Amino acid sequence: MSAAPAARRGRDGAETRARIEAEALRLFAEKGVDGTSVRDIAQAVGVSEGALYRHFASKDALARELFLSRYAGLAETILKVRETHAGLAARLGEIVRLACVLFDEEPALFSYLLINQHDHLLHVSVAPEANAVEALALVLGDAAGEGAQLPHPAELAAALTFGLVIQPAVFAVYGRLERPLAAHAPAITRAALRMLGVTGEA
Repeated sequence: MSAAPAARRGRDGAETRARIEAEALRLFAEKGVDGTSVRDIAQAVGVSEGALYRHFASKDALARELFLSRYAGLAETILKVRETHAGLAARLGEIVRLACVLFDEEPALFSYLLINQHDHLLHVSVAPEANAVEALALVLGDAAGEGAQLPHPAELAAALTFGLVIQPAVFAVYGRLERPLAAHAPAITRAALRMLGVTGEA
């Protein structure tokens, strides 16, 4: 007789946690972590501060969990592209496109990852499935193994490639580059391939 209520409580708890994460992400992107209070998040979700603390030990714990989980999601996306696409041009083109789509469709998430990276990157695992830079370094390492002459180490090549996506995104935020960012993905990909010293692929 108690199984259904328990299952319902579990669903409600998961739904509340998801709402907390969504509202916290929005507020953190808009106001910064320091400028957002636990009360702000609780009021946006429509729960008490005590209910929020049942899901997260603190605001900082929530901020850390949001960053690590979403950054790992980006890494997993890159690794999936590695599995489903062949060749550096195709792989890099798809990764750039997906990053631009993330900016266009989930600007709060993109902004949060960009703005708060310095607070959390030291806590990110070096495992490729949890670390977007390491995941991209694997993609670029594949190309190096196929004879492409890339900047070394692979992490440098990955950092340079990310920069070619992030800076146009910053310009788009401030209205200096026309949106959607995805419309610029082919040009960004070509620039990345040239920067990496890969010719004749895009």
